[in-house]
Amino acid sequence: MTILPSLSPSEARAKLAAGEAMLIDVRGADEFAREHVRGAASRPLAALKTGSVTEEKTPIFMCRSGNRTEVHCADLSDASKGRGYVLEGGIEGWKSAGLPTEKDRKAPLEIMRQVQITAGLLVLLGVVLGTLTHPGFYGVAAFVGAGLTFAGASGWCGMAKLLGVMPWNRSAVA
Repeated sequence: MTILPSLSPSEARAKLAAGEAMLIDVRGADEFAREHVRGAASRPLAALKTGSVTEEKTPIFMCRSGNRTEVHCADLSDASKGRGYVLEGGIEGWKSAGLPTEKDRKAPLEIMRQVQITAGLLVLLGVVLGTLTHPGFYGVAAFVGAGLTFAGASGWCGMAKLLGVMPWNRSAVA
């Protein structure tokens, strides 16, 4: 198992411009649809864990902040047969370096952001209703807290699954 070396955004851009490498975005399809680097290939991390990278060009793996690729570097190394790089800072580092991205503001928010918004609103609603009307509404906040704790411990989020099938998210999933 080889750990992949990092490239700065400017080094990565130079390799891409020279035709030596290709950018592989390991974020989920919903994140990729909202914003990505032009020419990057969308290969969610789950798919890379079960398959391999077959492109002839050297892969440069990227995520949102660089954390996901760093944590899963061994899996990415295995998928690329030990060849390739990891983009320092992910797409956020790319943008911080002044490099362009393509944004689709019409694409739905990423599922995890939708979960955060929904959970926050439900907790707030439960606390406000519990304070103003009946203490039983505090149970809404407790239920959401228990659900988030379960999601963090198990890796399975029922709220994300439910939001994923909502009409506004169907095009991003397809």
